[in-house]
Amino acid sequence: MLTFAQAQTPLIFTLDVGSSSSRAMIFDAHGHAIDGLEARSGHALHTTPDGAAEDDADAALQRVAGLIDQVLQLAGDRASDIGAVAMDTYAANLVGVDADGQPITPVYTYADTRATEDAQRLRQLYDEASVQDRTGCLMRASYLPARFVWLQREQPDLLKRATYWLSLGEFLFDRWFGRSIVSTSLASWSGLLDRRSLQWDTTWFNSLPVSVDQFSPLVDVSEPLRGLMPDWAARWPALRDVPWFPAVGDGAAANIGSGCTSPDQLALTLGTSGALRIALPGAPQVAPGGLWCYRLDRATSLLGGATNEGGNVYTWLRQTLHIDDDRFDEALAALEPDSHGLTALPFIAGERSPGWAGEARAAITSLTIDTQPIEIARAMFEAVAYRFALIAQQIEAAQPPKGSGTAGRLIASGGGLLRHPAWLQIFADVLDRPVTVGAEPEATSRGAALLALSSIGAIESLE
Repeated sequence: MLTFAQAQTPLIFTLDVGSSSSRAMIFDAHGHAIDGLEARSGHALHTTPDGAAEDDADAALQRVAGLIDQVLQLAGDRASDIGAVAMDTYAANLVGVDADGQPITPVYTYADTRATEDAQRLRQLYDEASVQDRTGCLMRASYLPARFVWLQREQPDLLKRATYWLSLGEFLFDRWFGRSIVSTSLASWSGLLDRRSLQWDTTWFNSLPVSVDQFSPLVDVSEPLRGLMPDWAARWPALRDVPWFPAVGDGAAANIGSGCTSPDQLALTLGTSGALRIALPGAPQVAPGGLWCYRLDRATSLLGGATNEGGNVYTWLRQTLHIDDDRFDEALAALEPDSHGLTALPFIAGERSPGWAGEARAAITSLTIDTQPIEIARAMFEAVAYRFALIAQQIEAAQPPKGSGTAGRLIASGGGLLRHPAWLQIFADVLDRPVTVGAEPEATSRGAALLALSSIGAIESLE
């Protein structure tokens, strides 16, 4: 990190809106975080035994606005050096709003599995391979087609009352600017974007109980809004007229912030959930199996897979088994691989890639009276790593262009992983390749900053 005195202008104000925490930071013109200019807040999704995993749009607005207040106060007079605002959010989320932009539904998140049955029905009606080729997404509970069918079945009144359907990033922009836009990056996580034309997929809209005019205009990640609404402009005068770039998917931002913007590096991100991704030019052929193909921007695709499991597994272990944080990593590393004799399935929030079994649940077998909490933790950590090994095999089987280097460098980021060096070693062992730890601890925020710097011409390329 740089000191304020070392920072080169223009500065970039970043917002990283995650499913378990949000943070605001300031980066300089070379993509370096500025020491002390950061604020963060933790929160939890509302979950229920039937598979709900929801956020609250108004509460998220208050959280993020409060973080902006804090960092602008820390920046003081240097806030006038801010040249742009960049944002990323957790992807595959949805909130319905009325004609005045007021939320009438919770924010349905990627981790909500209640549409699993509806996704199964869609797979009986439509050819999944064709849908995946068209949109880059499978017909699963994480994506919006199944969510809308579920709403039609379970909450038809809410479906009818909603005038517009927004992602959380769009909702924030609508409040701040009085209108919303959605980047092709974030839209590609919805399952409703044609990944080649980069327009809303009319085939889906001809089949779903929603219409395309209920969705925001599509823009590239480099097309900002300016001019905050009067109340917000008065609250944040330093940000009133600077460009605010549309939210990108957190996975896209993490790839960029990790340095994985070309096909010779794999990006491993493990926060609350996790993903393994490779950046490829254009719109590559989608591999069969459990991979998805999203968008980084108009020129670059992201091929990979994601899990619902990551740091949330450690959180569950710590809370359930009352593990001592201070000695956890040391005790974890002291155990030999698979020495616990346990078999674990880590699906505490259902499975996404590679099997996409939203109804799957965690299981641990072969427990005995002598089994220790640290052995259960080791088994679960190994199990998560093995899920990523399956994704890595599928990425390699997709046969990206020659020289893609999928057997090359794997760069890791995300607090869920970097807090545990022993878990990094487990990943290196299971994936059978070196794991390089990214130098930037907040790779996702850095990626959003670099995208903004590229868009305003402050840097020549993301490379």
